[in-house]
Amino acid sequence: MKKRPKQKLSRDEIIRTYKVYIPVVTEKIVKTEMADDGKVTLFVENKGVMNRIFQKIAHKPKYSQIHLDEMGSFIWPLCDGKTNIKTIAKKVRARFGKKAEPLYDRLLKFFEIVESYEFMRFMKPAD
Repeated sequence: MKKRPKQKLSRDEIIRTYKVYIPVVTEKIVKTEMADDGKVTLFVENKGVMNRIFQKIAHKPKYSQIHLDEMGSFIWPLCDGKTNIKTIAKKVRARFGKKAEPLYDRLLKFFEIVESYEFMRFMKPAD
């Protein structure tokens, strides 16, 4: 029996669907620091056998640092496990104005990237 191919959603349908989701930071992020200028740095532990070998031989760091840009640094603290994407979008629009446009496309891209690295997951709101 053949599997039916998944239906592709349009970008508008994806945005409409994900507005109600709640982003939650995963345990992969070991630590978060905010600099004086408001920029956020995420720390991710380099685990695994190969990483341990390179840490010993090539003096590679135990933690990787990910530096977020201005908008990412504003969004990250809002991902508290309680605030949905629609509310985050309103706060981003209030803070950045026209600089944030196209707002939902930019938010979706940001969340796609952090989810692809498993820094964040999304919860469906409780009905």
